[in-house]
Amino acid sequence: MASEPASPDYVFRNRTHWDDNAPEWVEMGRRAWSRGPSWGVWGVPEAELQLLPPLEGKAALEVGCGTGYVSAWLARAGAFPIGLDNSGTQLATAASLQAEFDLRFPLIHGVGEYLPFGPETFDLVISEYGSAIWSDPRVWIPEAARVLRSGGHLVFLGNSVLFMLVAPELDGVPAETTLLRQQFGIHRFEWPDDDAVEFHLSHGDMIALLRSTGFEILDLVEIEAPKGPSETRFNVPRGWARRWPSEEVWRARKL
Repeated sequence: MASEPASPDYVFRNRTHWDDNAPEWVEMGRRAWSRGPSWGVWGVPEAELQLLPPLEGKAALEVGCGTGYVSAWLARAGAFPIGLDNSGTQLATAASLQAEFDLRFPLIHGVGEYLPFGPETFDLVISEYGSAIWSDPRVWIPEAARVLRSGGHLVFLGNSVLFMLVAPELDGVPAETTLLRQQFGIHRFEWPDDDAVEFHLSHGDMIALLRSTGFEILDLVEIEAPKGPSETRFNVPRGWARRWPSEEVWRARKL
């Protein structure tokens, strides 16, 4: 178990960012709590993507749980989830939604880079955004491997590599159709309009990382936006996301 954050600068920067912005996510969290599993900004149903392994009786950890809706989905499917998040304010929202929906599971203030659990504790580690983009994968993925039992599953969803190569610098500007940055060496992303830090690896680097930390790669799911009205969600026009993947999901199993 790591004894301290690998990079305190981004850990505390991201904590401040999410503490400050947590009120903006309460209603979205409430809507997600009220429905069944559907993934990403386009809400593609679990029945279509089939991202989750069998859950009945399984111990699960959501790293970067935010308002806790993924953990709620897992609990309703018969798992025993724990939600962990860097933001105490986000965890307060999760606790209020637990009371509102009468569904409770442990909530822990922490980050994916140093998980406060012993080896081989969980059957599933999962992140929809959360640590999938806000923690350094070169640190949190080895931690996920450490706390997973043999045969346990790792599932994480974030922005696609392609989207990160064309994403505009400023929030609210739609995704481009031409490359804005190089792919080789991508890792840490910082933006001019906020103080948060994101992490994204190329597919080749992610494959190497997962293999080196003892995972068998099961799938890379590139999400296509469903048909619907023309709109832009989080800088991604629906038409763009029906031509190219704006989000992707890695599924892996610990050997």
